[in-house]
Amino acid sequence: KNMDTIKESYMSMFANYPDVVNIEQLKKMLGIGITLAYRLVKKGIIKAIRIGREYKIPKANVIEYLARSMQ
Repeated sequence: KNMDTIKESYMSMFANYPDVVNIEQLKKMLGIGITLAYRLVKKGIIKAIRIGREYKIPKANVIEYLARSMQ
């Protein structure tokens, strides 16, 4: 599968999520624990923006991370 096909399938999988998600939503999207979700974001593995005490993660960045992991 090429990268675009992979991204398209994730886009439809996550269609019910907003364009920008928080840590809790990221956790649910990936089916992981809260600690790992924070680690992925804090290490920059999934790019996020910190606003005050919260992380805002563009859904596109989550899909990008998953597509990279599939290669």
